[in-house]
Amino acid sequence: MSQLNISTGNIRNLAMEKVASNVMFPCKYSTSGCTVSLVHTEKADHEDACEFRPYSCPCPGASCKWQGSLEQVMPHLIMSHKSITTLQGEDIVFLATDINLPGAVDWVMMQSCFGHHFMLVLEKQEKYDGHQQFFAIVQLIGSRKQAENFAYRLELNGHRRRLTWEAMPRSIHEGVSSAILNSDCLVFDTSIAQLFADNGNLGINVTISMA
Repeated sequence: MSQLNISTGNIRNLAMEKVASNVMFPCKYSTSGCTVSLVHTEKADHEDACEFRPYSCPCPGASCKWQGSLEQVMPHLIMSHKSITTLQGEDIVFLATDINLPGAVDWVMMQSCFGHHFMLVLEKQEKYDGHQQFFAIVQLIGSRKQAENFAYRLELNGHRRRLTWEAMPRSIHEGVSSAILNSDCLVFDTSIAQLFADNGNLGINVTISMA
């Protein structure tokens, strides 16, 4: 006597899938102000980039776990990261002191101009076999859309030498990690740094402009 076993566990319900593909779901950050509704297949990608997603502390390194709204970022930096210097103006000099310190080191400074605040970051990382590289980048304390309105230029000047990088600032929503990983910033090694350094201090000219 033969027996017929039918398993329905893996059978796709095409009718239900069609219904689900047309159902609109609110963004999970709707309580923070996002008014977008999407089909479920687009929801995750949107939420990863949603401007209403909480902002993390923009300071490099993983020590500060703070998160909050964009409006709360500057008060957080002022209260919790008092050592960060802020310079006014669209054209300033970012002075990184003691660049010969061993190991991974971060230098951070704020620049205020055009009614916005920008964070200047210089990171020194050991990439391989003691080979160290410097990564310099500017990020806007603002959204991606706001960042599109600006451009920045980083410039190292030495005796008959000049090294320049120009780009759009990153939003702090994106952070600087991916830019550094992809070298989408001003990158130079220790031998280049020594060409422009003065007694172990490195001055980087930073210019912010409207795009």
